[in-house]
Parts: sequence; structure tokens; C-alpha cells
Amino acid sequence: MSSSLTGKKIVLGVTGSIAAYKAADLVSQLRKRGAEVFPVMTAAAQKFITPLTLQTLARQPVAADLWTEANGWEPGHVELADKADLLLVAPATADVIAQFAHGLAPDFLSSLHLVCRAPVLIAPAMNGKMWFHPATVANVSTLQVRGVEFIGPEEGLLACGYEGIGRLWPVEGIVERVEKMLAKP
Repeated sequence: MSSSLTGKKIVLGVTGSIAAYKAADLVSQLRKRGAEVFPVMTAAAQKFITPLTLQTLARQPVAADLWTEANGWEPGHVELADKADLLLVAPATADVIAQFAHGLAPDFLSSLHLVCRAPVLIAPAMNGKMWFHPATVANVSTLQVRGVEFIGPEEGLLACGYEGIGRLWPVEGIVERVEKMLAKP
């Protein structure tokens, strides 16, 4: 199937949210549209979904550990960032958004973000109180000023039992946004 994603290289960052299981569908949908997907998982994400799931669906190894990376001389997070057409983080937690906003780099994903020059799309998923906390609001604003795009979160029933904003944007909507971003000249 040919689409605007054919041959595009998408680095998919998956963070520690209950919505991490939706990353499997996201990988599948992106690959169906012709993209090469390179999964990167935080340690917290691996508490919700195994690397084997994403590795199998993406047909690429999962990058997860900054200290066991690289097959050659170049650090793996740099190599992956250099080949990316897009860095997509879905789901993105308040913690990772804060790391990105403050330039922290304690793990593979946040280190990759600092060196990546490709466009960045973040799909947050968290409790609504976290989303509306002044620190998160400020962090999102900081990243938007730097050109980072956000999609969501949406309203609905949250894993914590609350009803409100915080759900991961629907996978189909994330894929549509990725296609629009990568169709830009």
C-alpha cells in the first residue's frame, strides 16, 4: 500500500502510561501505511507492555537502555535521531514532557530527543489533574514555543476512574496527524 508514509522513518517513543498498550496498534497502523517504525521504550513503559510486542510488530529492535546501546562506534540514540523523519511520543507522560522541556537526558528517549532535529509530535496520556497542573501547562507551552506539536489528550473515562481530559488521542487520529506532518514540504 502506498501512502504519504512510504519509506518514512518514525521513531516511536513509548512512556509509562496505561495507554502504552495502544502503541502496538499505532506501530501496526504506521507500518500498514509504509512507514519504518523504530520503537523506543522507557523503563516505565516496559511495566505496561513488553518490548517483544513492539519489536515483532515494528520488525525493528526496541531501544530502551542508554547504557547497552550501539552496535558500532556511534551512540545508538544519536544514530536513531539522525535517521528519523519524525519523533512521535505516544503515549507521553507528564514526566517525559517535563524532561523534554527542561533538557534532561537520563534515558535513551530523552537523550534521543535532545539530539533529534526531526519534527516532534507528542500525544499525552495522564490524569487530568496532572495535565492541568501549572508545571505541566508550562512544560507544554515551553515545548510548543520550540516547535513541538501536540495532539490531545481527549476527554473520557480515565484508567484512574475519573471522567475527564487525559486519554490518549485515538490511534487513527494520531496516524492522520503523522501523515499531515510528513506530507509538509
